Amino acid sequence: LMAFSISDDHARQEQVWDIVSQSHNREPYVIRRMLTEKTVRASDRRVRFVGLDTYLAAGGPIMRDLFEADDGGWLQDPAILDRLVMEKLHAAAEDIRAEGWKWVETALSFPWGHTRQFVEIDGTEVPLTDEETARLEVLHTEQESIEAEYAQADEYPDEVDARLGEIERAILALEERPLTFDSADMARAGVFVSLDSDGTLQVERGFVLPEDMPSEPEATDNAGNADQYDRPAYDGQDHDST
Repeated sequence: LMAFSISDDHARQEQVWDIVSQSHNREPYVIRRMLTEKTVRASDRRVRFVGLDTYLAAGGPIMRDLFEADDGGWLQDPAILDRLVMEKLHAAAEDIRAEGWKWVETALSFPWGHTRQFVEIDGTEVPLTDEETARLEVLHTEQESIEAEYAQADEYPDEVDARLGEIERAILALEERPLTFDSADMARAGVFVSLDSDGTLQVERGFVLPEDMPSEPEATDNAGNADQYDRPAYDGQDHDST
């Protein structure tokens, strides 16, 4: 009964009851899974990206479990969620296009190897500012201090473990430097914009289609003539110069 209370769709409740009443497996998790199979978990990357409050403000209904930890519940209208995700992705894409890129392509995710046919242009890492360098030193110092304090412990207390996680993420964010690109390269290159597995925006910059790459200049000799490979091949005979 507690498992069935997760849904107020009586017709679906009856369908699930008919199924489980004829099955040997009537575990509560089976009932909950069947009653939530057309919903989206609140922990889904799409929900993290747009925010649960945004979904609720758009009129999206949510299903909660009164008796079990539900990790935020289940979103009952995937269509609303997907619309909000794509709207936010497209808005981000327009901001990125304004940087000067030739094209920007968006998707929830791209297939493996989607950049294989492209040529990747080189960017230059943005150096750390003095403020960022100082912040990085403070984070490393705190990290080393915590690790030294608990060096003999079997495990970290929960609050200490959480703080170490925050420090590691902050260090990573500072050490993974953004890239700048030459404007001429950007004018023929593009960007892929999608969602990362943790619900953050994933931006892959600097990909050029082979046909958009500049053509290589033809090699010439010192006299400005075409190189030796453009001359007729020697046929082994002496020819009169007259």
